[in-house]
Amino acid sequence: MIRMSGGGAIIASAAALLAATSAPALAAASAGPVPSEADQARTIADLQRQIDELKAMVEALQADRSRAAPPQPSAAPAASPPPVAIASPTPAPSPATITPPADAGQIRLAVAPAPAKPKAWYEKLRLRGYTQLRFNQIISGDSNAPAGVSRLRSIHDSAINADSNFSFRRLRMIIQGDLNDHVSLYFQPDFAASVSNQSVGERREGTVSLRDMYADVFPFDDKSFRIRLGQSKVPYGWENMQSSSNRLALDRTDGINSAAAGERDLGIVAYYTPPKVQAIWDRLAKDGHKLFGNYGAFGFGAFNGQGLNRTEADDNVMLVGLATWPFELDGLGLEGQVFEIGGSVMRNRIRPEIRTGGLSAAGFKDNRALIHAILYPNPIGVQGEWNWGTGPEFVPATGRIEERPLTGGYVQLMGKIDDSPIGPFYPFARWQYYRGGFKAAVNAPRLETEELELGFEFQLDPALEITTTYGWASRKEADERRLGQAEGQILRVQAQWNY
Repeated sequence: MIRMSGGGAIIASAAALLAATSAPALAAASAGPVPSEADQARTIADLQRQIDELKAMVEALQADRSRAAPPQPSAAPAASPPPVAIASPTPAPSPATITPPADAGQIRLAVAPAPAKPKAWYEKLRLRGYTQLRFNQIISGDSNAPAGVSRLRSIHDSAINADSNFSFRRLRMIIQGDLNDHVSLYFQPDFAASVSNQSVGERREGTVSLRDMYADVFPFDDKSFRIRLGQSKVPYGWENMQSSSNRLALDRTDGINSAAAGERDLGIVAYYTPPKVQAIWDRLAKDGHKLFGNYGAFGFGAFNGQGLNRTEADDNVMLVGLATWPFELDGLGLEGQVFEIGGSVMRNRIRPEIRTGGLSAAGFKDNRALIHAILYPNPIGVQGEWNWGTGPEFVPATGRIEERPLTGGYVQLMGKIDDSPIGPFYPFARWQYYRGGFKAAVNAPRLETEELELGFEFQLDPALEITTTYGWASRKEADERRLGQAEGQILRVQAQWNY
């Protein structure tokens, strides 16, 4: 196999082209009279001249490419192409003429690709989600109790009971993406919801419930400001805003979550995040910290106020505001440490469900204020929230729902160990407290909660997280017909896989 340099290959190709171009004429001439030796000589001379012109064009092109390309390491010179031998052709009257391009110094070697076709909006969407499989076991205490006496139960996880073992706590599928440069879509159903009040009184698990369905509108190109339209999270409380897929403790606390059970409602909310705040959050997320997501450093919204997936029952709207700000503590000698502080407010009126059916005839004040603070673990951190307010609460002495004060929150100590034999490791301890009504339950029963929980989370794989907790609880059951405190110890294990 004979290898040619780039120039040699082009010359050979040109010669072949010349021969192919001249062949028809030569073939046609073979049928006519034989030309004289002088005509043959002129034909050969003309062909040689055209070859020389093509060689000059190739050499000029090679010179241009050599000036444009960076210098290459010296190598053994390539062998010169063998001279093109011109055999005496079959006599022809006259040779064909090859006309060079008008601009022989510019020969295009490649054609620019056509611009890519813009993607349709449905091609920009992506599918993701997570699933939580839980095992709950009441180790000791009041798993059962006579009628009228509180049992050890939780307002967050109905699978904490005397007969439960395994359950799906959440099974979320999320569809999200940008419809264009200024509008994005977020859709999240939950396939692990439960439905009560069946014909035989049995709950049905594994039903579908709408969690989120909203569009984000970005008026400005930097996307620091957004307007959220639809069903989304109510910006009250840091842990309420934090995704359940990104939280250490398995459930939110009674004191904070009682403000917005299910964390969502239907309405409109505006968020603003300054670029320097977003930069801090991006760094924390990259380092594996448990954040609350980008719900804005400042948020203000208006919602129906009746709660998640519930029909509006009056002409009032719930107004909610949130502000939070992270501070980098490098200047204090705490390299990489971040401290965040903020607060929330809520103003609302609500008509709770009543035992006899329907809603209460009157609306009740549902106003709260909250403060939060987080020292992100590096490797040790602490997090806490507390809120105060007034809300509906069933009073056994009067047998009616009344407006009563409420208060409660939590303190959580946590660690972050990036390098361990089992992968990233997050130990934590959390104490919570709440005294007040629970507006999301029938008749807005009073809750009296105090619980200490120890646990740890480790990530066997980025797609698989295992969390184990052990808790000592003292709770009043969320049922105005049951009185007293239920106490006991609860072991809980959760496997979460992300996709």
